[in-house]
Amino acid sequence: MSDLNINVEAMTEFLVGLLNTPSPTGYYVEAINYVHNAFEDLQLPGLTVSTTTKGALIAYWQGTSSDAPRGLTAHTDTLGLMVKEIKGSGRLKTTQLGGFMWQAVEFEGCTIRTHDDRRYRGTILPSNPSVHVNKNIRTAERSDDLMEVRIDAKVKTAADTRELGIDVGDFVFLDPRVEVTDTGFVRSRHLDDKASVATIYGAMMALRDAGLRPAQDTAILIANYEEVGHGGSAGLPDNLTELLAIDMGALGDGQNGDEYSCSICVKDSGGPYHFLMNNKLRRLAQTFEIPHKVDIYPYYGSDGTAYWHAGGPARVGLIGPGVDASHAYERTHQDSLNHTAHLISRYLLDEAAE
Repeated sequence: MSDLNINVEAMTEFLVGLLNTPSPTGYYVEAINYVHNAFEDLQLPGLTVSTTTKGALIAYWQGTSSDAPRGLTAHTDTLGLMVKEIKGSGRLKTTQLGGFMWQAVEFEGCTIRTHDDRRYRGTILPSNPSVHVNKNIRTAERSDDLMEVRIDAKVKTAADTRELGIDVGDFVFLDPRVEVTDTGFVRSRHLDDKASVATIYGAMMALRDAGLRPAQDTAILIANYEEVGHGGSAGLPDNLTELLAIDMGALGDGQNGDEYSCSICVKDSGGPYHFLMNNKLRRLAQTFEIPHKVDIYPYYGSDGTAYWHAGGPARVGLIGPGVDASHAYERTHQDSLNHTAHLISRYLLDEAAE
């Protein structure tokens, strides 16, 4: 078998571009188009790329066999906000897209996108935030009622804000603040799950550069509603024998994973992943000496579970790059991206039936 080379720099460049493309749950067009174009630009023999009615990307990659089709899935949708109310002050009350701590986005920059694509800068902050004015602001509970968006425009009333074209239902994009350090770290919001999409891209590139195809026909779903629980519930063909979900490895006290390995999740809040898939992933990681950590995520669900809940019949497994400070300002390392892309590549090439 040809040696595989994971082009970490190209994978990171793809990731940076995707991180800088806004895609809070419900607003998918820009990010899905970005991935669509990148996949097509790989010019992989036997690959066709399209979008579903729901807005997800689905790619079909012809393998050397078709008797046991497989699937991969990751998601581009991220955390974000929508305008819930225009306050009398002209500032915005919002509703969360996905689950995060308000403290994690306090004083973060943002962009408000109107329904007709006018865009305004702003900041997420508590109401009455100055410590020189409000002695209680340090200890005030951060909640939907306290937090607001200050718009960088001359607005003093709700009417002023509406004059800008801003209204209820408009999306608010959190600034990703992407940085790649000279020590190999990638710091950004929304590594969950754009880092995983990048590892699929890296694996596809590695097979292309080695002149190889997957061992089985493979469907690749890049979902757009995972953060609200139903991204993987539709879009995949019903003839899959296996589905490999790629999502971030959850790190923290009591966890086994780290930012430098590929995480193999054998159980999350939805229950255990498939025994045979878990064993296959361990076998491949051990055989090809891929640094990995087996882990359990206590407060976590994936598109693999959504697929099962929707009646998907395939065996499901879950891997991903380790991501620190999930649903906040996140960080991973290029080593983890590299090893995850490598394990995806070996999975795609594996001819063994478990």
